[in-house]
Amino acid sequence: MTDSPRTPNLPPDGLRRFATIWCRAVYPAITTSLTKREFENLLVGLTERLANALRARPFDPAPGTFVGEALVAAHCTAPEALPRVLGVIDAYLLLYCSDPAVLDQEEGRSRCARLQHAISAGFARALQERTRNEQESLSVAALTAQTEIANALYESEARFRAVFRDAALGIGIADINGDIIDTNASFARMLGATLPPNRRNVLDWTHPEDSPEVWRLQRELMRGEREHYQVEKPYNRGDGTVLWTNLTVSLLRDAEGTPRYMLVMMEDVSERRLLNLRLRYQATHDALTDLPNRSLFFERLEQTLAAGSAQSRVGLCYLDLDGFKAVNDSLGHAVGDQLLIAVAERLQSCASGPGQMLARIGGDEFVALVIDPPSRDAVTELANRALAALATPVTVGDRELTVRASIGVVEGATQALTSAEVLRSADITMYRAKAEGGNRYALADPDSDARAISRHHLTHHLPAALKGCEFFIEYQPLVRMEDGSLEGAEALVRWSHPRHGVLGPDRFIPLAEHTGLIVPLGRWVLQEAVRQACQWQVRGIGGPRPLRVNVNLSPRQLHHPELVQDTVAVLEEAGLPPSALCLEVTETAMIRADEHELKPLRELAELGVGIALDDFGTGYSNLANLRRLPASTLKLDRSFTQGLQRDPADPVDLKIVEGIVSLAHALRLSVTVEGVETSTQAEQLRELGCDSAQGWYYARPGPPERLPEAV
Repeated sequence: MTDSPRTPNLPPDGLRRFATIWCRAVYPAITTSLTKREFENLLVGLTERLANALRARPFDPAPGTFVGEALVAAHCTAPEALPRVLGVIDAYLLLYCSDPAVLDQEEGRSRCARLQHAISAGFARALQERTRNEQESLSVAALTAQTEIANALYESEARFRAVFRDAALGIGIADINGDIIDTNASFARMLGATLPPNRRNVLDWTHPEDSPEVWRLQRELMRGEREHYQVEKPYNRGDGTVLWTNLTVSLLRDAEGTPRYMLVMMEDVSERRLLNLRLRYQATHDALTDLPNRSLFFERLEQTLAAGSAQSRVGLCYLDLDGFKAVNDSLGHAVGDQLLIAVAERLQSCASGPGQMLARIGGDEFVALVIDPPSRDAVTELANRALAALATPVTVGDRELTVRASIGVVEGATQALTSAEVLRSADITMYRAKAEGGNRYALADPDSDARAISRHHLTHHLPAALKGCEFFIEYQPLVRMEDGSLEGAEALVRWSHPRHGVLGPDRFIPLAEHTGLIVPLGRWVLQEAVRQACQWQVRGIGGPRPLRVNVNLSPRQLHHPELVQDTVAVLEEAGLPPSALCLEVTETAMIRADEHELKPLRELAELGVGIALDDFGTGYSNLANLRRLPASTLKLDRSFTQGLQRDPADPVDLKIVEGIVSLAHALRLSVTVEGVETSTQAEQLRELGCDSAQGWYYARPGPPERLPEAV
């Protein structure tokens, strides 16, 4: 057995204080040769093992087994000793040997319960081992006594009788056919009989909960094929109650080796078994709602999905309360706890049928398991019942709280699923229901699951991709409509993903924006684009007028406090004039920005950096807003110019584009058109006065070295 490493932050005075309390509670109830101080010093070492195990990650209850064995070794075996030990651990271990900063209360209680279970198991095993040793001595004594009875050796019989009569264990002797010859007082007392049950056969002592293994072992022993066996076996008492015993049966042979007798020894483990059942219940049930917890739910789910299981299908409703965090934050955790209890009671009434189990697996997360549902409809009906049960407001104190929930529903064949896949699919589906407005259920869909998993994978891999240089930039030319010359290029970032291939910005920019990685990614794009613009200048591409590079600016970058500082630093480091850089900001982001948020753009514009209003016409702005924006270029969205691809062009589209160009020029804004795909479209836009354009008609995005060949 290996110990958990000692935690540096564990206070030694806390260990000593707990050991002192432990010693005071247990020492009066034990018979040991140790002095009280020696016993307390022993408990200090055991306390340290428990404290380290309590705080260890991952958690391992094995030190508890060591503690139980050590207590038996110290002769701490009086009937009331183990309950006192477990009582002290339940009341004081978390108080003196835990750090709330490392271990929350709920997890601490669960770990403490599992340590109590391990201590009980270690205590029982050590006690059983000692019992077996006693049994060997008794076996020898019994055989000697029986032999010497036959030889009329009175003294040997007297010694055996003394051991037999006074033993705390129940002892019975039967002949090789199973007929009981004699029992001691403890045997009769355990079974609730006023007189020893002489002349009965051990084969008559059956119980409905007996394992078939018990009677197979018994028959083998009676045939002389084994020397002993040990099992846990129940017996019916005379008063109608059930006695649970740790039963050991040994075969006694005569001097010639012929089987003659059976020695039956039973230890009453009824209380210990009840304690283990209670600890098991505490470890597998939620302390707040008394529902099965995550551990028991997974145990049941894995049994259902296991190979060879009798179940053919499984259904799952994964439920998460909408807005529960707001209840905790505004009304406090006590109100939140009462709400969870009320929700659990309502859900329990919906999922109490055959083959159904409701569990609480997280803060406000519940899951209903349906084993062998007749159809998917049966699972969706359960989801509907749950939503209906929560529709009525919950009264907590003097408050009425409205409860809403989102539910992910999964149903399928057991052989096609694993527990992790089922829960992941239900979780993804639940979030889809939440994204659709909440207070509803959604059915699992493999395509939706695949997209969600792909998004998660990409999000998780984004930081490593940026660090591992998996991003690269392609450039799409910007062409002057007046003479068809090259004016500049827009920098478009791509992701060379090792598994998914080359991904466009629509696949990862929203993820980067959501996680905040867009700021370092955007700075990298800016650095690379500016560096490339400098190389074009050195090579003389663009002629006497240096090429301009356009770089997209996301809403999160727009609000970053170091936007101006970073941009100026990049330009100065590369030696590129500010006029050779244009930052493109979407119309929606720029229109929504207040004057404080527009200030960085104004500062950059004053330095000479171009500001382009991207995707113009797709937002909710009115044209009057253009006057207050620090933009120098208006980029007309392709949706306005698609009607110009036809010949003749759509007259309505012509008028719209003509009006926008006229207004932009009146405001001293240049106009760049996106999505130019045909020569007819390009000619119409040139005649309407557009200043520049980009699109597949001129060139698709490509590597920087292809830019001079693009137009």
